[in-house]
Amino acid sequence: MHIIQAVIGSVLYLVMFFSIGFILNMLLRSTWIMLVVYPVIIIMMIDNQSTIDYITKSSTAFANLGDRFSGLQTADVLMFTAGLLGIVAAGLSIRFLRKSGYQMF
Repeated sequence: MHIIQAVIGSVLYLVMFFSIGFILNMLLRSTWIMLVVYPVIIIMMIDNQSTIDYITKSSTAFANLGDRFSGLQTADVLMFTAGLLGIVAAGLSIRFLRKSGYQMF
């Protein structure tokens, strides 16, 4: 992956998860809900197995997930970190707006 693709992908992840987090924070009125959901989203993006396998075949499913995590490239980690920063920025901006008197939904 070129460095330009990694930078553009990181910016896209940051903006995308900021906007999703901001909207969920407004609608659900809980500031950090997306921060809790984000690891599940990342696991669903990384693994290539069914979610039911985590219940029925948990030992092999988690071992495969560990192998997939260890095989991530630097660009992938950079993009996932940018998405996490977008979620944190959305939570902080919602907190600031609520503290300033703006009431969302």
